Amino acid sequence: MSTTETTASGIGPVEGAGASVYTVDNPAPLIEPPRKRTKKSPKSTRGNFEMAAWLFMRLSGVVLVVLVIGHLLIQLVLDGGVSKIGFAFVAGRWASPFWQVWDLLMLWLAMLHGANGLRTVINDYAERPNTRLWLKGLLYTATVFTILLGTLVIFTFDPNIR
Repeated sequence: MSTTETTASGIGPVEGAGASVYTVDNPAPLIEPPRKRTKKSPKSTRGNFEMAAWLFMRLSGVVLVVLVIGHLLIQLVLDGGVSKIGFAFVAGRWASPFWQVWDLLMLWLAMLHGANGLRTVINDYAERPNTRLWLKGLLYTATVFTILLGTLVIFTFDPNIR
């Protein structure tokens, strides 16, 4: 029998399986999902949020590539390399609203992109709901703190500090 033919039961041989062909008498093993849905599990109400989060990851990733490569190109190639970067360099750069917005956008997108990715990892691997709650609470707290602190630094930076 060739590998493209099917048996009378409608189950064809598995290519590359050799002697262990799955049949009616020898079915393929059942792979359980990581967490089974129970009667207490909420219905799929977060479908739109998850789709928006998925789309955000793709779009923010593309924008971040442009922002980060532009940042590295300007900082390391066009402005003389790492040895030129110092307090005066940052003060001169952040005197322009363009660079404040550039760095602010890079900060916000990087933090939200990373937090969304970690949220997905926590949802996938933290088995107990209480563990997920605490891990995501810690993640959201750290994200908000970093975004607020970074935004505060960018907008309140004073080059005349002594």
